[in-house]
Amino acid sequence: MKYSVEVMRVREQTIQLNGWAVESNPDSVITYRVEDEAGQPVKAKIVPTRRDDVSQIYYKKIIDRDLGFDIRFPYEHGKNYYLVICGGKKTTRVKYSDMTIRRKTGAANRKVQKLMNLMNMETVHVAWDFLKENGLKALILKSKHKIQGIDDDYDYAEWWNLTKPSEEELEEQKKKKFDYMPKFSIVIPVYKTPEKFLKEMLDSIVEQTYANWELCIADGSPAGESVENVLKKYAEKDARIRYQVLGENRGISGNTNAALEMAEGDFIVLADHDDRLTPNALFECAKKLNENENCDVLYSDEDKLDMDGDELFDPHFKPDFNPDLLTSVNYICHLFVVKKELLDKVGGFRPEYDGAQDYDFIFRCTENAKQICHIPKVLYHWRCHPNSTASNPESKLYAFTAGSRAIMDHYKRVGIEAEKVEKGVDYGIYHTTFEIKDDPLVSVIIPNKDHTVDLDNCIRPMLTEGTYKNLEFVIVENNSTEQATWDYYEKIQKEFPNVHVVRWEREFNYSAINNFGVQHAKGEYLLFMNNDIELIAKNFVEEMLGFAQREDVGIVGARLLYEDDTILLHMAVNSFSMLLVMVEDGLYALGLSWAAAAFSFASFLMVLLLIAAGIYFFFRDGRRYWWQMGQQNGVPTSYKKYVYLNPGFLFYVIIFGMEMLSYMMK
Repeated sequence: MKYSVEVMRVREQTIQLNGWAVESNPDSVITYRVEDEAGQPVKAKIVPTRRDDVSQIYYKKIIDRDLGFDIRFPYEHGKNYYLVICGGKKTTRVKYSDMTIRRKTGAANRKVQKLMNLMNMETVHVAWDFLKENGLKALILKSKHKIQGIDDDYDYAEWWNLTKPSEEELEEQKKKKFDYMPKFSIVIPVYKTPEKFLKEMLDSIVEQTYANWELCIADGSPAGESVENVLKKYAEKDARIRYQVLGENRGISGNTNAALEMAEGDFIVLADHDDRLTPNALFECAKKLNENENCDVLYSDEDKLDMDGDELFDPHFKPDFNPDLLTSVNYICHLFVVKKELLDKVGGFRPEYDGAQDYDFIFRCTENAKQICHIPKVLYHWRCHPNSTASNPESKLYAFTAGSRAIMDHYKRVGIEAEKVEKGVDYGIYHTTFEIKDDPLVSVIIPNKDHTVDLDNCIRPMLTEGTYKNLEFVIVENNSTEQATWDYYEKIQKEFPNVHVVRWEREFNYSAINNFGVQHAKGEYLLFMNNDIELIAKNFVEEMLGFAQREDVGIVGARLLYEDDTILLHMAVNSFSMLLVMVEDGLYALGLSWAAAAFSFASFLMVLLLIAAGIYFFFRDGRRYWWQMGQQNGVPTSYKKYVYLNPGFLFYVIIFGMEMLSYMMK
């Protein structure tokens, strides 16, 4: 069994664990529980999560299983807890205490963990395949890049502190006068908000470097739980802050609409009651509006804020407006700003979409916007806590149901015919199935020169396993030299009547070859493929055709997965090479160049001795270990269980030596 706990956070006496676990058999059932130091069960919320990345790495395909987990349980400082992972063959206990939490949440441990995750036989297999395909030089280069990538890994909070506006820049922003000074109405619905969170939000607004704003708050908290005392104090200090106490909870949409009714500004800024704006948020919005006079919708990047308000994590750097991405996930979210005139046209929030009311609202605004602008800066800190979909999507499943309806309604309004919208690879991610009209003929055009094994692996699964049947294959023969190729052409055309081979007899020109294939194609749609592509999803033709049949789409492309495109490439001994590099760099920094040079030479000698020792023990002990275990078990036992005989061990040592050699020669 293999497992990894990738995320660990302690928030308000609760510990959160995110990770995955797999066994060699993908059908094996893995269970989780939490125990205290006495072995007694601890009440925990355990939510399975989808991890297609893990599935592809360990099973070489996507399987319909939840391999990941999101686990939360109460945590008291000074006590020990154990996460118990039970597989079919093995049970593992992972200890969590104050000491282990401090150690595992450090930046240094995150780098070490990445390296440790690479110490497995899958790494060896992938690296070996890459070596055979690309050669030793390419492997050394890719290994070196892998080290640098891990070594250069940054801590987001550290990056944020280095890149955020300085105090001097913020002061200059306060003095800036734009040609157009729009008034922003910041709209916030409040419901049973903890005073600490509300004060932090209010403070973040008061501290804005752009001054032309108003704050409109509607408090829908039940009687006795209102935060009016906090709102009153802030309103007395700043006339731009206005609020009303509703006396009842009208739902998230109703409370927001009540706040919207108070707005008198040129643009509406949507914010949640427990989040925070960066001090330059409104300044950047005003700047963008002055640069784009037709912009009536804009949004920014965002990140997440922990419960204590001390740590920033998980940044979301967004693309410019992408309508198809928006129908897959609400990537816009915060900060969202819309022109008041546009809001009045499309209407406010609709209660029937509560849980995804902002998703529905964003769709209606973007459908009618003249120009949609993206500000590529983090302007919004989204507080993440156990009851928020930011950290626990299972807590608000109704929100994702409402999101599906919002997407379908969007399709209806813009005239796109969709069959259904359902859960994608995870909650909050949606997959659309579009209607296929009239079952059109799709011509698959594939240039080929020899490489019949690759070609057969490409077309045969599409013919026998693919779900879309109205296909023709136009194989453009490009000056093959092997007789086996011509034998294959004859065989495949007899076996499948919809496979046709046409002959290109001129010099190689990829564009001309494909154009030649088009001349022989009869299909309404053309699917261009290389001969070394292999089928992953049986319905990929329908997936692409669903987009291609839309009136607003002319060309559709699919993501290709390359055999060497995997995180499991480099070896765990890199942690040692990283240490050597750090020591040598440190000696240079101290002005001890002679010591650094000596250290480098000694390190290289140590690598050579390590390689020699590995080879020596392999030949000295190999047969004896093999024989002894064979006598005990009746059959020879796989030698990979023994370190001296472990090919992975020898491979690590060899690659480490090559890395050190390349490092010393740089």
